[in-house]
Amino acid sequence: MAQVPAARATYGDTKDQRRAFGPLVWAHIPRRYPSRSLGEYDDPTSSCREDSAQESSKDRTPYPIHGQRRIESTTERQETATVQLSSAYPQVQPHWQNASSITTSDSQQTPPYGRGTGNAAGNTPATTCTEDAPWRSNHPVQQIQDGQIQEIVYTEVFSSQSGTETLYSTTTATTVVTVGNWPTNAAWGHGPPGWHGDLPSDGATSTPTDSSPATSLSSSISTSAPTSSATATMSTSPVFSAAAISSTSQSFSSTTSASQTPSTSGSTSAISAASQAPTSVPDSSLTSLTTSEVQSATLTLNRTTSTSVITSLDTVGNPSSQPFQTSIANATSTLSLINTSTLSSLGPTATANVTAINANDIFQAIATDAPPSQITSRADHPVPTLGIQQQQERLETNKFYANFFLGDQAAGTWTHPYSVSWSKGAGETKSWGLAISHIERTQLAEGSKDPSKDAGDASFFAGPIGLQSIVLSATELAGNTQLTTDTLTGFSANVNLLANSGASPAITFPLVQGMAFVTGLYSGVTPLLESGSVIQTLTYVGTVINGQTYKYRAALNDGFNWVIYITPSVSGYQTTSFTLLSSGEIQGPSGFAGSIQVAKVPGGSQDAESVYDASAGAYPTGANISGSVQGTAGSYTLSWSKGGIQSQKLLIFALPHHLETLSYGSGAGKTDVQLWTTTKGLATAITGDSWTLDEATLPIAMSFAPWSPQQGSIEAVSSEAEDAINSAAYAELDQDIAKQTNSGSLYYDGKALAKFAAICYTANDIANNKTLAATGRQLLETAFALHVDNQMPTPLVYDTRWGGAVSSGSYGNDNSGVDFGNTYYNDHHFHYGYFVYAAAVIGYLRPAWLNEGTNKAWVNMLVRDYANSVNNDPYFPFQRMFDWYHGHSWAHGIIESADGKDQESSSEDTMASYGMKMWGQIIGDTNMEARGNLMLAVQARSLQHYYLLANDNTVQPSNYIGNKAGGIMFENKMDHTTYFGTEPEYIEGIHMLPLMPFSTLSRTQTFVQQEWNAYFGSSGIKPAASVTGGWRGILVANQAIFDAKTAYSFFSSSTFDISFLDNGASQTWYLAWSAALGGSPASKKVKRSAEMNVEAHLERKGEIVSHKLGNEDGYIGATPTRRSGRSSRLQQRMSG
Repeated sequence: MAQVPAARATYGDTKDQRRAFGPLVWAHIPRRYPSRSLGEYDDPTSSCREDSAQESSKDRTPYPIHGQRRIESTTERQETATVQLSSAYPQVQPHWQNASSITTSDSQQTPPYGRGTGNAAGNTPATTCTEDAPWRSNHPVQQIQDGQIQEIVYTEVFSSQSGTETLYSTTTATTVVTVGNWPTNAAWGHGPPGWHGDLPSDGATSTPTDSSPATSLSSSISTSAPTSSATATMSTSPVFSAAAISSTSQSFSSTTSASQTPSTSGSTSAISAASQAPTSVPDSSLTSLTTSEVQSATLTLNRTTSTSVITSLDTVGNPSSQPFQTSIANATSTLSLINTSTLSSLGPTATANVTAINANDIFQAIATDAPPSQITSRADHPVPTLGIQQQQERLETNKFYANFFLGDQAAGTWTHPYSVSWSKGAGETKSWGLAISHIERTQLAEGSKDPSKDAGDASFFAGPIGLQSIVLSATELAGNTQLTTDTLTGFSANVNLLANSGASPAITFPLVQGMAFVTGLYSGVTPLLESGSVIQTLTYVGTVINGQTYKYRAALNDGFNWVIYITPSVSGYQTTSFTLLSSGEIQGPSGFAGSIQVAKVPGGSQDAESVYDASAGAYPTGANISGSVQGTAGSYTLSWSKGGIQSQKLLIFALPHHLETLSYGSGAGKTDVQLWTTTKGLATAITGDSWTLDEATLPIAMSFAPWSPQQGSIEAVSSEAEDAINSAAYAELDQDIAKQTNSGSLYYDGKALAKFAAICYTANDIANNKTLAATGRQLLETAFALHVDNQMPTPLVYDTRWGGAVSSGSYGNDNSGVDFGNTYYNDHHFHYGYFVYAAAVIGYLRPAWLNEGTNKAWVNMLVRDYANSVNNDPYFPFQRMFDWYHGHSWAHGIIESADGKDQESSSEDTMASYGMKMWGQIIGDTNMEARGNLMLAVQARSLQHYYLLANDNTVQPSNYIGNKAGGIMFENKMDHTTYFGTEPEYIEGIHMLPLMPFSTLSRTQTFVQQEWNAYFGSSGIKPAASVTGGWRGILVANQAIFDAKTAYSFFSSSTFDISFLDNGASQTWYLAWSAALGGSPASKKVKRSAEMNVEAHLERKGEIVSHKLGNEDGYIGATPTRRSGRSSRLQQRMSG
């Protein structure tokens, strides 16, 4: 086969880029090209491309996994080899030289040693290229004498054009070769792979092939620290390659394969190939070690490290629909204002303004009763609870470990800084244990910039998938191994590996976010530790904790060290007998019961090992959270339950946003041990069994009115703005509210209800028009009642299997994408947060509504579904969406994902918390209100570190920060895109909408202006003036955060185009929002002497023709109004 190297990489223009440019992860490979080994380069535009019958018969289509493309990475290393060749032909060669005629074949030498001029068997070349080769190499032809030691140092650069994509790759190698029995006229750069020069003078008719055993080799290899990379845009790194001496002529290449494979492990062929138990040795063959004794492996295996990067989005459960409806339904009749004399009250009976909260325990139950009776129950959810053991607490659906009970159970789980996955007989080790991986920042793959959408220098960054740094297994685990999970909580889960169905767990892995050690609890089996990177040496260090825990140090062939701690639960176990086998695996004596812990040593630091030593033997098994709010400050405490040696302090990694607010208890403290995470920057190890994190300033005073950190809540605007707001509110409340809020989609319905709720609030509190507000509120109540009564086209059901309120839309049709995957627990906080906000506004305007029917219970059900406050609720899990470790939510439900959980909209995440805060305030649930305030503060801090990237951000990769909004955040990847398109207004705007009081908390003026200048200013990638549809309104409303006057002028213009409003936004709110933030502020609060009532006569299309103005004493007058859409201003006003 032939291979196109890294695609869409741009060659370095700067000194730093050129220095960093190295072998590339293979991302965005054009679909027309199959996988092939690096070194088998073909120019896709030239006749050098292989088109033989054999080649054309090969599958050139990437294997799909839920619409994703799995791209295998290729890595190179710099190595020195001393080789004595007793064969007539050398098994090692440098790369080809410049030539205008290069012969290609389907069997080629793997790099860094390149290709020759014939096929492996010395037969007729498969293809001859007669044009100038698209590569260059500067290696002179050299004559090699028998026995001569020759050092070859070369750098080869490949470049080619494929449509609009420029492809580059480099390889570098240093080889010292001792040559024996070579033809004296042999020349580098000629001859088939496996030899150089003319045919042997002895007339031999056969030559070594790529697949022939290299039995003639007597060699030793010493390998320097790897210099290869895994990036699509030029970053060098220590990388995941295995420096094993191969049994083939490719033995001195240290590369990873570059094939396209399904993105989940454990295919039928892989399982079949690895169905036998792993090779083990009897206890009598194990070595009894003394302190500091070092074991080295003499390796004879041929191992290839294969990793991948997912470069296309998984569309399962993520339809490409826009996040709002593109048409707005208008009413067929004129809005009729209610007779206020029939109302017992025209507005709120209590203030919406709160300045302080006192709540000592904010994690109190919202309710514990069953969902309202109109919500029917179903036990036939489309997704089975695969391998989950029975437990009392409701099952979590959106937590980090979900891949262990989804799909084939082999996709990764990110605990940060490590990731773990079930090997399931696949990968380099073909193990059946738990694979552990850690990715350095320099190993991240980066996608090249797309100037049409990316202001940064990378379109995505991701950790390679499939790396098996260390695998914790047992010799008893083979093809019949089963994986189960138990004790699934908001912070942790147990993963169990069983030798066969029905057996007791051979190994249990307690997985907790941030754990410093990956711990395996062994139950009377034979430990087996493996590595896809190959374990070169194993050093027995000795005991570290009063003779209870035994330490080993494993040096991997990728240049990194890992420490291994063994704590037996029974006395007399031969802990000093863990032996490094010739296969590069570590085996312990049989019957082991106890814990084995592993941790990566950053940079080989002895100080880090000392920190690890001080906590070894103990491990977290779970976590609990508590919190309080006093005044305007809040705090939350994470307390871990502990297994193992209880006298040892736990060691947990903190993320960057933790460090800013972390206070240390007794015996706890920050260490100097740091490891990179994939998408959350540098993690720092913290000693201690609990953390307390303090948020000094909560947005307590934030209410329904426009709000900013500088000004607080702003209810007063200019009289001119009030007129404009009244005019717009009347027109918008005259739309078909019933139709807009009953679209068949919970997401769209919620957005529409929230829009009309905001209009009603604005009319009541900012425009001082209580009659108009009451009229709109009555219509809103009717629309909301349809949902409370569960009379929508696609009603809610209570799922008894997983424990949640879900759309019935995906039952019976195998379509996980209905309503954005709601049935599969996608986006619940996005959907339900809008309903909760709308309910809070209704309850504020008419408090009696709260106690009518099941209104309160129904809304509480939604809050319990997405943001439940306790873990013992019999119907809903604890905090389904929000992740208190990461500081934001995960929108991805129970659908397998190769890159882990993800979230596309940071702003709708905060909308859900804001809605909960306001609902708690209105119903008098102080704990809910306090919890919402604390969540908003934590989210703002987290989003500013990871999602909303100001120029001074130091957490995310520098090449990515210029993109400003992060795009889709996965646990393993950030991708500057959306599920519904790649226009800049989509990617940036999905992190803006809806523009509400909370927006200014996380979206700072500095960030918003930087983002505007990069994308939507006059010199940006896509100036706002060129954006059409509802996105235009979103962008300008966002502009109001730093330039309110321009925004207000836009929304109050007599020529304002209502097509610039999406179905979740209103001109009414945008006028109030931009005016309050400074676009048209009040010089003083105007007090009306009488309630002003507004009537309007409308023609079709919502155009206001005339207004009637009056007070409670009667009619005052009428005035014609310009036909200017919904932005018409009232021409008369009531004065005091």
